Amino acid sequence: MTHNGEGTAPLRRPEVTELRLAGGAPDQPVAPAPGQQGPQGPQGPPDLPQDRSQAILEATKEIGALFKRAGHPFALAGSVAVYAHGGSRYLQHDADFCVLPDDAEAVVATLREAGLPIRTPPEDWLLKTTCRGQNVDIIFSLAHQPVTKEMLERAHVLPVDSVLMPVLCPTDLIHSLISAFSEHYCDFGAVLPVARAVREKVDWDELRAACGDQPMPAAFLFLLERLNVIDPQEGQP
Repeated sequence: MTHNGEGTAPLRRPEVTELRLAGGAPDQPVAPAPGQQGPQGPQGPPDLPQDRSQAILEATKEIGALFKRAGHPFALAGSVAVYAHGGSRYLQHDADFCVLPDDAEAVVATLREAGLPIRTPPEDWLLKTTCRGQNVDIIFSLAHQPVTKEMLERAHVLPVDSVLMPVLCPTDLIHSLISAFSEHYCDFGAVLPVARAVREKVDWDELRAACGDQPMPAAFLFLLERLNVIDPQEGQP
């Protein structure tokens, strides 16, 4: 989750530790066609990105198990939460966990006891770690609002590649995604397949009320109506 609430109260930041980047040994490059030269020179174009889906799921399971043993209230968010609700298994970025802002220090202690590094980014609404070489975001604010006990209580306990853990309910999940839209970040194409995947599980009336008159979420909801992903709002043509 890289676009989120602004203006939330600053958290006490733990010491910064270097973050290990994900990566792996690439396969042999594909040779260019005769008479052509790839963008990286005569050796040809770079390889396609590796499918890191299983590695991200393994990291998710490990962090989720740590939080469960430590008794930290949490909920899975982001693309892995979409997968848990029946969406695509193709995961390429990171795993996202929502925790209460007041639990920040306790969560950091749990991660450090497990030997995981902690990184404090410039944004004051999350921390970062790595697990099994994959990036993991520990998030304290979603949809421009701090994570709350009520939000975590609404989470659904679902299997994530065989490990049960709390996952944001679909309505909160879509709310967190479309409330991140702004004039500087408005990638409807990335969220459209997510909305299609969970549309029957979302309370769209509640979502409209929660978004209020925010123009970007309203535009996305209008797009979903025009594409017949969701029904028009009652009383509207």
